[in-house]
Amino acid sequence: MSEQDPAAQPAEVDDPSPNADEQIAFDINDFPGGARSALEAVLMVVEEPVTEVALASALELPVEDVREHLVALEEDYAAAQRGFTLRNVAGGWRMYSRADYAPVVEKFVLDGQQAKLTQASLETLAVIAYRQPVSRSRVSAVRGVNVDGVVRTLLSRGLIEEVEDVGESGAILYRTTPYFLQRMGLSSLDELPPLAPYLPDADVIDELIEEGHS
Repeated sequence: MSEQDPAAQPAEVDDPSPNADEQIAFDINDFPGGARSALEAVLMVVEEPVTEVALASALELPVEDVREHLVALEEDYAAAQRGFTLRNVAGGWRMYSRADYAPVVEKFVLDGQQAKLTQASLETLAVIAYRQPVSRSRVSAVRGVNVDGVVRTLLSRGLIEEVEDVGESGAILYRTTPYFLQRMGLSSLDELPPLAPYLPDADVIDELIEEGHS
């Protein structure tokens, strides 16, 4: 048997990337503030609500323990009258400014620090929220104006989305997204204020659509 040419052998190269099997090791009790402070550290960097399961995985704790710590943290914040609150919204936990300080936050927003939805966008979003899933023609009938441009804006901002199943007429239907709940500070659509009774019934909307096509 001939000897194999050493030059044909692949050279061994040190892999600078971390081993996939390696885990960041720590004992949650070694941190100065323990599990609750560790939870705060994680929640300060999230941009959307994070689930209890994800938090439990990060802290290497049982989900039940994480839930207890989260509830205790919010109780501490409320007792200390902190300007922020910890809320369970859209299936996950996140820090929010406390409602008591809404005037201050509103002034900050109105001073141009964040982009606001136009009145037309807000009205269209309200119709979709209370009548979802709903087609653009139905929304237009309620508002009395064409909403194609506004719907595109709401889609681009992630506040609404297309429904996979189209309506009986074949029209695309729209509904609000989990991000809508997050921005509104709601856990579910059931928490929406009772505005629906003030919107036209489906039969009335159909009549408006027919009038618009005649």
